[in-house]
Amino acid sequence: MSYETVIWEQSGGAGRLTLNRPETLNAWTEQFGHELKQVLEQEAADPEVRAVLVTGAGRGFSSGADLKAGFDPHPDDGRPDVRKELHDVYHPIITGVRELEKPVVAAVHGPAVGIGASLAFACDLVLAAESAYFGLAFVNIGLMPDGGSTLFVPAAVGKARAFQMALLGERVPAQQALEWGLINQVHPDDKLMNEAQALVEKMATGPTRSYASSKKALNNMLFPNMQEQLDLEADLQHGLARTDDFLEGAVAFVEKREAKFAGR
Repeated sequence: MSYETVIWEQSGGAGRLTLNRPETLNAWTEQFGHELKQVLEQEAADPEVRAVLVTGAGRGFSSGADLKAGFDPHPDDGRPDVRKELHDVYHPIITGVRELEKPVVAAVHGPAVGIGASLAFACDLVLAAESAYFGLAFVNIGLMPDGGSTLFVPAAVGKARAFQMALLGERVPAQQALEWGLINQVHPDDKLMNEAQALVEKMATGPTRSYASSKKALNNMLFPNMQEQLDLEADLQHGLARTDDFLEGAVAFVEKREAKFAGR
């Protein structure tokens, strides 16, 4: 199929899913989420595809949600209907990656921020360019991590670093992410895609059912309450979208100025 915001390519048993909104650093919109979901449920799920690479077009992996595109208003109060957005647009991608019965490898260059970081962390293996950085920047606009980051990050880095990422919203450069256990490999920028493609092609000729069984067992051990956690994130985020701090944070982001939070 032809898509507007993503690119799907397949060579033998190796599939490549490219996030393709480079003019926005691959920021997420409703259409973007629906097309990602369709690829994961159809092309990537094809039994002929035995391993999947996820990467971003242009200067980065993904800058997170497209705040300039906005959110649909909730019918009760006109504030952003974030719960619906997460359930319909974002979380199906995260669960789709985790439940796909084949390896999913992320190749990250430039920023992987917000839901972009969540998508990278949801993948089974994460390779990063030296230029890459990761961030749970939600706090900078008065929100909290979602997309499963409150599940994936503490499982990888532990309590202290998880709170540091969530509460401070700082960038975590690729080398630091490797040292923390957030990612698996770091490569020079000009070698990242070759290394990632070679890994996916190797896994595409490997024991696919073995990979799938390992993934299912590790999911059960590490993320047994994934859906419950995603639902909790959606509920909490929905409440935060009703705060003055979020409105100020979103406006400040669009206006490229520092937000002035009031704590309410």
